[in-house]
Amino acid sequence: MSELKENTQRVIEVGAADLPLHCPMPDMMKWNAHPRVFLPIDRTGEALCPYCGTQYRLKAGEVISGHH
Repeated sequence: MSELKENTQRVIEVGAADLPLHCPMPDMMKWNAHPRVFLPIDRTGEALCPYCGTQYRLKAGEVISGHH
């Protein structure tokens, strides 16, 4: 079992394996802190959660393929 992370980070780097991106992510301690919302990160490489304000950034060099 992976270690749960506290939802205290304001900027989280994600990779292609995390797509489709949604917040909260499954490994977050407070995974039910707000409704799950899917975030479009493929066009700009960044997405902001409208519920908690967490900023997600695609890791440098990550290639997104096969996601809509």
